[in-house]
Amino acid sequence: MTEDQHPKPVTALSWGVKQSFRNYVDSTGGVTEASGGAERTADGAFVFAAAPDSTLTLDAEGRLQGRGRFLGEVRFESHGGMLKVFLADPMLEIAPAGAVLTVADTPARNYRLEIVQLDLAAMTSGESGELTLPTSLTIEGMQLLGDHYPPRTPLDPACLKLAGR
Repeated sequence: MTEDQHPKPVTALSWGVKQSFRNYVDSTGGVTEASGGAERTADGAFVFAAAPDSTLTLDAEGRLQGRGRFLGEVRFESHGGMLKVFLADPMLEIAPAGAVLTVADTPARNYRLEIVQLDLAAMTSGESGELTLPTSLTIEGMQLLGDHYPPRTPLDPACLKLAGR
């Protein structure tokens, strides 16, 4: 097997949730915080490092396989606490029917919500080798974001960084 034939592990997830949502929280004097391993990027998105037990890889045929577990949390708060959104430890799951992104929705991390669907057929690879997948909101995601966006609303794309790139 050559180097290109070995599966390439995914080492990080970059995702901004939804730019207009982040802008809204900022415009109302709200707070957006990343912690626990998540970092905020210059453009406002969030980067989550892969957990040690993450198995998400890109195979030799260019398909994602496995389960990507990522570390960190993001909190949005505005309107004196009337708007509160908590997202922790994103997990990207690849299944025959498609791909979904789930998050823990409380600091206790005892329940996960399926908040976005990912479009594997529209996945693209950038110049630096990152993979970009369009995302759309699920019903649970709509509820988590305060019913401001209907299901299937496009959210920020999920970008995956591969090992060695």
